[in-house]
Amino acid sequence: MLLSEMREGQTATIVRVGGNEILRRRILEMGILKGTEVYVEKYAPLKDPLELIVKGYHVMLRVEEAAQITVENVR
Repeated sequence: MLLSEMREGQTATIVRVGGNEILRRRILEMGILKGTEVYVEKYAPLKDPLELIVKGYHVMLRVEEAAQITVENVR
């Protein structure tokens, strides 16, 4: 499943971070690494961007960026 397909209030584990080299590096520098647990806090009113909680801090990602991240164990 892609991170962009998750609903508010769901938690999942990162499996893969894709995208071009620049985007991938930026996402990895934010702490969104393989094996990291992420929680979808909320979506903006027009569904873009989404707010995540990663390692105890809040991160905003555009939906197109979140579509480059594969997750598993969605609960």
